[in-house]
Amino acid sequence: MLKLILLEWRALSRNAVVVLTVFGGVFFYSFLYPLPYEHQIPLKQPIAIVNLDKSAISYRLERMVDATPQLAVTKRLSTIVDAKHAFLAQQITGFLVIPEHFYRDLMLGSRPTLSYAGDASYFLVYGTIAEGLAKAAGTLSAQAKVSRLLASGQPLVQAQSSYAPTRTNLKPTFNARMGYVDYVVPAVFVLILQQTLVMAAGLIGGTQKADAQTSTYWWSVSTGKILVVRTFVLTSVYYLLSAYYFGGSFDYHGVNTLANPLELMTLLLPFLLSSIFIGIVLGAITPKREYVTLVVLVSSMPLVFSAGFIWPIESLPTPLAYFVDLLPSTPAIKGFLALNQMGASWHQIATHWSHLWLLTSIWGVFAWFTFERAQQSMIFKYVELETK
Repeated sequence: MLKLILLEWRALSRNAVVVLTVFGGVFFYSFLYPLPYEHQIPLKQPIAIVNLDKSAISYRLERMVDATPQLAVTKRLSTIVDAKHAFLAQQITGFLVIPEHFYRDLMLGSRPTLSYAGDASYFLVYGTIAEGLAKAAGTLSAQAKVSRLLASGQPLVQAQSSYAPTRTNLKPTFNARMGYVDYVVPAVFVLILQQTLVMAAGLIGGTQKADAQTSTYWWSVSTGKILVVRTFVLTSVYYLLSAYYFGGSFDYHGVNTLANPLELMTLLLPFLLSSIFIGIVLGAITPKREYVTLVVLVSSMPLVFSAGFIWPIESLPTPLAYFVDLLPSTPAIKGFLALNQMGASWHQIATHWSHLWLLTSIWGVFAWFTFERAQQSMIFKYVELETK
């Protein structure tokens, strides 16, 4: 058994493609993927203001907009046409139009309309612009209403309570920084672990099939023994890589790590096993090892959007929702997010753990039959060559 373990380790460590996928891919993505989200949300977006009122209060609104962390006023233009030209030339990401008679309507309480525009195809940028302008306009509106109430003779405390009878105290749960690193990275890292592990298991099998003349041990021993050893070697390696992801990498990026390490390792086991079995199936059924990489890469983006943390599972077509439940990333992402980012108890994620063990059993059976078939095919070819 020890000799077989060493042979499997050599099959992994001496295969440059597998090494690059396993170690290079995992470490590379741990820094590359969070890079676009390093600043959490886009800030200081350049905008223009078209001030058609030119009153003192409209200039105050300009200063308030420029003072928000989301926006930076880089242009002050005289017409909407000029603002559109600047926007289409990508000199600005949006613009605000302060209408004529803004001051008069504001003081009369007739609710003047502020217009702003931005490129909604860049959702984060557009949301940032809308948020910054809404905050500045809301603050100015509150000041104007309180000023009118004070002018009518109401005390300051009563004027403030009349404008806002309730106070909002926002405390973000599970994402204290309200950032995209905390939101995206923990889930995507689980998917990266799955995809690289599937590729590793598939590429090892695909390479051995393509080079069966020099690598004979894998089809000369029993199916059960080779599957046990292969899963042992890959699981051991990925336990270390997972510890890096859920420990050092999360700590480096400032992501919450609330899970008990023992519970995290327990949830990891069926996730890693089912991912390995999927890779073994792919390596056994694909005619060329390159197809393993192709299948994994093509499936990665659909899996991100169907895992339930970006797009709600309830909004997915029912057949697609059933299909993604057959892949370990779906229950694993839900379980790891609840356990590590939300501080859930083991009882609360036990259904995801059971789901992963069910997938392990299903994919394990498929891996057994497909790998045994690949072994028999190699034995048949070897016997055929010997007889010739």
